[in-house]
Amino acid sequence: MLVEIDSSSTQPLSEQVAAAVRRAMLAGSLRVGDRLPAARDLAGALGISMHTVLRGYQMLRAEKLIELRRGRGAVVVASAPQDRAAVVEHARQLVTAARRIGMPDAETLALVSTCMDREQ
Repeated sequence: MLVEIDSSSTQPLSEQVAAAVRRAMLAGSLRVGDRLPAARDLAGALGISMHTVLRGYQMLRAEKLIELRRGRGAVVVASAPQDRAAVVEHARQLVTAARRIGMPDAETLALVSTCMDREQ
């Protein structure tokens, strides 16, 4: 599994790790039952803190895509629903782009709300 991070991005590193795993799941290179790299190994390869990788893994656990098992590591337990995973990824990209140009979070939320109102 290829994980790349962009240290110049405003997106937190832990979110970049989680996004890379989601992309691998969507691409089919990670399937149910596959093990993710050990947090310590991945952190060392990326030159970041192990805790940063673990935060990314915890995001995926909260989305019920992986399980974190002591001694066994992180294991993929669900296929990323393509539609949902794509929406999550687009939302993260929207937030990153909005913050990059200095748009306040409240304004970004209002923009999303306006878009939702138009779709009803």
